[in-house]
Order: sequence, then structure tokens, then C-alpha cells
Amino acid sequence: YADDTFTRVLKSCLKVGGIVSEEQPGIIHVDHSQRGEGRGYGKYMVCIDPLDGSSNVDVNISVGTIFGIHRRKSPLTEPAAPSDFLQPASDLVAAGYVLYGSSTMLVYSTGGGVNGFTFDPSIGEFFLSHPNMQFPAEEKVYSVNDARISNTDPAVHAFLADCRERGMTARYTGALVADFHRNLIQGGIYLYPGSYDNPEGKLRMLYEAQPLAFLAKQAGGATWCHHHDLLDIAPTTLHQRTPLFTGHPSSIARLRAMMVASAHPIPEPAGMKVLR
Repeated sequence: YADDTFTRVLKSCLKVGGIVSEEQPGIIHVDHSQRGEGRGYGKYMVCIDPLDGSSNVDVNISVGTIFGIHRRKSPLTEPAAPSDFLQPASDLVAAGYVLYGSSTMLVYSTGGGVNGFTFDPSIGEFFLSHPNMQFPAEEKVYSVNDARISNTDPAVHAFLADCRERGMTARYTGALVADFHRNLIQGGIYLYPGSYDNPEGKLRMLYEAQPLAFLAKQAGGATWCHHHDLLDIAPTTLHQRTPLFTGHPSSIARLRAMMVASAHPIPEPAGMKVLR
């Protein structure tokens, strides 16, 4: 339902020329030439995870939607090409998420900072409630699925031990967007590392990691995979996966220092295209 709804609405927008969704195998082309307005394809490409944390629906825990928007590289007169979507996160023109919880919030950036808007159901409008969102100075929270890290870099285990020694609190919901939002508000880091037998990790580059990396940067944070700043990586496939460490800049810096010094680093995933 979520995928169908977002696809239908996005296809009605004249600015959209193509859509890729975590729920669909390929590009959804958006052709406006039959609308009687002399238009072809829109100039913006939308990458979307329609329902992040869907396993939480049955237990009534927060879920969300994550999106990133690229400016197309192919001509407006032609259908969208994979290269229109396979761009680094640093080239996004906008990114954001919608969090469906005790209230509904839209958090997004167009490259000039991050702003949060809360939905007022009484009049059906979003109001600016969190202007200029930034990671706070203090690090309070770390978010990780502890059951999935037994076969990862020992540096990750050392970092988590350091977090506990610092008095940081563990909070993990199973919904990336909810955990990222909490860490942005309270100050923290989200970790989903790769493993020795699965170095590419679990999360999707286009639909989850890239939009949040863009937002984290705009909010004064940072995002890395195991070996590189995620903003500097260009995906090579539409459904490419990646390890993800995103959040408070101090937390990321401490983790990176430990991983650089690791005697047993996770191998770099195959097909990794690093631009810088």
C-alpha cells in the first residue's frame, strides 16, 4: 500500500522523471508527454524506501519513509537511465524522511540545513516545529542490533564497550528512521556493520543510507561505511547494500579511529566505487 501510494502521487508530479523504490526491481519511468502540456520526462529522480521498519507495524512501533532526490543526467526527452540514480550522496539535491509515531514528522534538507515539520491533523498541514536541527554537543545514545555483530570487526565491539563506559544508553527499535531521528534529537550514533561473510551489510545504499548520510552532514554529523565517507561513494547497482555508521561526529570519529587501527578489518565489499 505504501509503495503504491507514493508511486501514484510521485507520478502525478511534473517535476519527477523517474522513481526507484526499495520495493520494486527496476526504474519506474514517469512520462508526462501524454498530458497535453508538451512535456516529456521530469528533471528529478526520486529514490524511496516507502515503509522503513515495516516489521514494526504488527507491534505498533514507529515506522517511516526515507527519500532522496537527484537531478537527472540524461536528456529530458528520454526515459530515465540507471546513471540518473547511481550518483553519490554528495550530489543529492534534497533528502528527508517522514516518521510515523506519536506524531507525524517530516524532516528534510535541500542542502541548507535540516528542518523538521510536525503534522497538525486538525487542519491537515505541516508546521515548522524543529528549525535548523543539529546533533547536540553531548553523545547520549547508541543504536545497534546486538544479535547481528558477533562476526564483525573487533573494533566495533571495542567501540560499543567504550560507549557503555561513557554512560551512553542503548536504544534500538528495528526502524532505521526512528533510531536516526532519536539520535539526531538526543545525540547518538547508529551502527549496522558488515561481517566477514557479508561485508556489504544489509541496508540499501540508495533508499536508506544515502538520504540519511546527506541529512547527517547537514545536521553537523557524519556517515561512514567501514572504510570510506559514504558521501563519496557512487552506487553501481540500484539495490546495492552497504554497512552504515551514521550520527554524532564525535562518535563517528572515535569509531573510525578504532577501525583504522583494527588488526582484522572487514574486507571492502565488491563493486565499491569511491570517488574521493
